[in-house]
Amino acid sequence: MKQNRFAEYITGYVDIVIEGYYIEKFINICNSKQVNLWNIKKENSIKMLASIKISDFKDLKQICRKTKCKVKIQNKKGLPFVVKKYKKRKVFLLFLMLIILSIIVLSNFIWNIEIEGDESIPKEEIMELIKNEGLEIGAFKGKVDTKEIINKIRLERDDVSWVGIDIEGTNAIIKLVKADEKPEIINEEEYCNIVADRDATILKVSAQNGTPLVKEGDTVTNGDIIIAGWMEGKYTGKQYVHAQGEVQAKVSYRSVEKVYLKETKKVETGESENRYSVKINNFQINLLKTLPKFQKYDTIEENKKLKLFSNFYLPLEIVKYTYKEYEEQLVVHSFEEAKQIGIDRARESLQEELDGKEILDKQVKVTSELEYIEVEVTYEVKENIGIKEKIIF
Repeated sequence: MKQNRFAEYITGYVDIVIEGYYIEKFINICNSKQVNLWNIKKENSIKMLASIKISDFKDLKQICRKTKCKVKIQNKKGLPFVVKKYKKRKVFLLFLMLIILSIIVLSNFIWNIEIEGDESIPKEEIMELIKNEGLEIGAFKGKVDTKEIINKIRLERDDVSWVGIDIEGTNAIIKLVKADEKPEIINEEEYCNIVADRDATILKVSAQNGTPLVKEGDTVTNGDIIIAGWMEGKYTGKQYVHAQGEVQAKVSYRSVEKVYLKETKKVETGESENRYSVKINNFQINLLKTLPKFQKYDTIEENKKLKLFSNFYLPLEIVKYTYKEYEEQLVVHSFEEAKQIGIDRARESLQEELDGKEILDKQVKVTSELEYIEVEVTYEVKENIGIKEKIIF
């Protein structure tokens, strides 16, 4: 069972060593008498380590008699023992009590907010939305209405299908599940056409129901009807149907990249300097105000929030600035090098459109200028382009 470590520290606990031939029986009796043991670790068949509250320790005497086990205190931990140790140091005790009081007061506020979920859901927008509903850094936990905030997010965001908010310690965890984008569902009884959802050249049309209006080699634009939702017979005339079929087509994706024949590149020297600052809520204190000695450098910022336990954050944040020195170097590309760089960049920019698709052809066109070249790369891929569209009379 997961223990409240802060409460244990306040009331005090001891680490104990249990020795005997009936350790399993010892544990079972402790459970039946609700004597809480944690951090249980068996050293061997007759020796075990565990932790126990001071208030429960007195109950072990009777349990030891029944199980013929011996118990020895290994370590004493917690506030009562600290107070006893430093009881003659009044200033220290006063300082300790102030710290404890501060922790108790701070525990009633939220000092950290985490948003978990699909990366495509903009976290900045969610943070702004919950802030307007009273959930923000420094908010009093007693005034945060999680149900109201959940309802607000679901009402305002069509891209979120589920929201959960857990407040643990001083940490608020918001969990989001992205809503699936579902195409319009057209019932089998409804009349519909199959239309092109992009510009393409037809490779193959397979119509199970309806009338094909295009053939191999035809060029279509987005929205053109490919398989019409009607059929016509010599004796039956024109009858509307629910079009069914598959349309394979050749689709082109194009990217133009400009590559300079002479480029200035950053090259890190390996030298770096660190600076630190402390944030208390929104107030920042710079510990060292001097700038780095480098003339040219990149700045990397790292933020680390301070916490006592896993979910007990404090309104303190350490900000680390790393300044990395670099030198500028002139790089001269040959025509072929610049061309290949352009092709690689084009492929990278089109990666999402090309993934998982059969590439039929790749065309590269290069235009030379005095200082740069333009590389135009066109990929032709095979895709299914037909989508259903309801017929409205």
